[in-house]
Amino acid sequence: MSLFALHLQPATIEAPGAPDIPGFRLRHFAGPTDFPAMVEIFNRSAAADGVERVTSLLETANFYAHTVNCSPERDLIMAEVSRSLVGYARPSWREEPSGLRLYIHWAVQLPEWRRMGIGRVLLHACQRRLLEIAAELPPAPESAFHTNVAEGEVGANENLRREGYRPVRYSYLMVRPTLEAILDHPIPEGLEVRPARPDHYRRVFEANEEAFRDHWGFIPRTDEDFERWLGEPATDPSLWQVAWEGDEIAGMVLPFIHADENSRHNRLRGYTEDVCVRRPWRRRGLARALIARSLRALQDRGMTEAALGVDTENPSGALRLYESIGYRPMRRWTVYRKPIEAA
Repeated sequence: MSLFALHLQPATIEAPGAPDIPGFRLRHFAGPTDFPAMVEIFNRSAAADGVERVTSLLETANFYAHTVNCSPERDLIMAEVSRSLVGYARPSWREEPSGLRLYIHWAVQLPEWRRMGIGRVLLHACQRRLLEIAAELPPAPESAFHTNVAEGEVGANENLRREGYRPVRYSYLMVRPTLEAILDHPIPEGLEVRPARPDHYRRVFEANEEAFRDHWGFIPRTDEDFERWLGEPATDPSLWQVAWEGDEIAGMVLPFIHADENSRHNRLRGYTEDVCVRRPWRRRGLARALIARSLRALQDRGMTEAALGVDTENPSGALRLYESIGYRPMRRWTVYRKPIEAA
């Protein structure tokens, strides 16, 4: 049976401590018929929290067609009131190369149904499901619950801290508010930027993977991650800035434009993400040169601003580099973890 086989009456999920709301229950995923409500919940939740992120039916379908260590039918947790979705949660797990196993959870809910205990019930349901998954896996040297929350998600931040989660890392969304005054930074001698061809895509993915391997929180990606990445509506290889030396990729910036997000927020923003340089080519100004090329490419597409995400403690000095190019921190995200033994 397909992961997205239709369930006319998805089974109820146990919800100890459920709020006293008539018609409330947790249930399993019903298949693609849930997608329109999931998109609405995601977008309205983000808007309420000041998170400038928008999703679409196409993006949502692509994401759930390529999940890793998460079966939508078995693992998604849907919160409904009188058969209308009001929130949902996604538990999954990944392992860092060190052996640290992260039991990851993420949840959203409609703003009008907050402060009623639904978020806490979703959190507990994710924890229970993740502990069930943990019991089916070989033991890991170290395990922790893990989630990432924006500063505007006040209720989620409060819930996590009450539950014993602690901040372990922070990141910023940074914005360059104008695409004017882009300085010229030449590509280092011996390197060249080539148009991305389909036979390059896998090599770009693998080079990106290698370049980020020594960054905090690195988690190896899979073939499903590759397929999801290529299938994302915003993925646009014609914008990519990939530097080569002979047959080797030296570094890259992979810009994209999220049209739905721009339409929702009435702006012209492009993203300059996946900024990375492989070890043999570092400390030569390549990242700065590729970012400058990316900003010009976005400007040529009619964009008027650019954004990216950065780990605030990135050891390569990325935060300082981006500030020197004109990016400024706009919003902070917090990575929370809680040792499984403390659950």
